Parts: sequence; C-alpha cells; structure tokens
Amino acid sequence: MEEATSTYQAALTADAARYLLARGIGPAEVDTFRLGVVADPAPGHARYRGMLSIPYLDRTGQPLTIRFRCLEDHDHRALGHGKYYTVKDDPPRMYGVDSIHAAGEEIHVTEGELDRIILRKVGFHAVAIPGAALWLGRHRRMLAGFSKIWVWGDPDDSGAELTNRICRALRRAKGIRLRGGDVTETYMRGGAEALYSLMSKEMVS
Repeated sequence: MEEATSTYQAALTADAARYLLARGIGPAEVDTFRLGVVADPAPGHARYRGMLSIPYLDRTGQPLTIRFRCLEDHDHRALGHGKYYTVKDDPPRMYGVDSIHAAGEEIHVTEGELDRIILRKVGFHAVAIPGAALWLGRHRRMLAGFSKIWVWGDPDDSGAELTNRICRALRRAKGIRLRGGDVTETYMRGGAEALYSLMSKEMVS
C-alpha cells in the first residue's frame, strides 16, 4: 500500500492539481494528505487508471487503504459508473483517524474525504464518513469519548440521513446547518470565515 501511495503521489498531474485547487486544496494539502493520480496502476488497480487517489492514512501517516475518485466532469451515473471507488472487499473505514488522536475535547465529522481536508485546512480536527450507509457501530465507539461532535452533513437527503444517524448514536453530536452547498462549496464561496460563522451560530443556538 505504501508503494502504491508513493507512486500515485509522484504522478499527480497538472490537471488533477487544478481540479483540487478549484476545490480549495492546494500544494500543502496535496502533500500532507498524499493525494495522487493512478498513472501506473498497482496490481488490482487497473480499473482506477487516471483517477485521483485518496489514501486513508493512520496516525503516523502510513496508508491503510486507498479510495479513488473519477476526475472527469460528466454524469457518472449516466455512464454506468460511480464517482468514488473502494477497493473490492476492503472494509468501510473512517477517513482522517489521526484527528481522533490529535483533537482535544471536540471533533468534527463530515461526509466526504475532500470536505474533511477543507475542515483540517481551516483548523478543525475532523474525520469523514463516505456516506450515511457507511456509519457503523465501531465508528460510534471511536468518537464516544469526545465532549462535542460537530456534524457537517451535505445539504441533501444523504447528508440529512448521516447527520441524523450520528446524532442519534452520540448524544453529544450536533449538526451544522449547511444551506448553500457542502463544506467545500461553502469554503469556496466565503472562505474559512463562512465555516467559522456557521459554527458560531450553532454554538449559541
């Protein structure tokens, strides 16, 4: 897994870098989170050629697994494939587990890996659950020790489901109301202050 992550990281293309920059993810974040592109697929990764590689790192920065994202700007479902891919038979994981070890009393949860990177960029310790269906009992146990869990669900049915599931499972969890888009869209529209403002409103409500 380390060899694949390093190879993909070294193969990041200019197009992929522009794609990430358009989502608020610059060179520093690319390096920190070891993002890359599948140019020379490792065994079993041939179907992910040309996709963005998003390694799931442990607390020391070593890769546990890799998820992949299609970089093409098209209707993924209409073309018969998904936007994100998980390696076959790989168990569902929480992205950003290093934040569990580094955070103090509070932690943030969001729905996608790239949204989690944005939350880290603005200073929030955060983890990501890639979809409501992948919120599992062991994830609840991983977060049970925090005094406050802030949930940044996307402003759609899937995001509402994730927020509701986490808030039901953890009594210290509270949803952040995203109205004009997801975490990344909110950041790109109003910068870090837009995210801080949403947090402030929930803290006083």
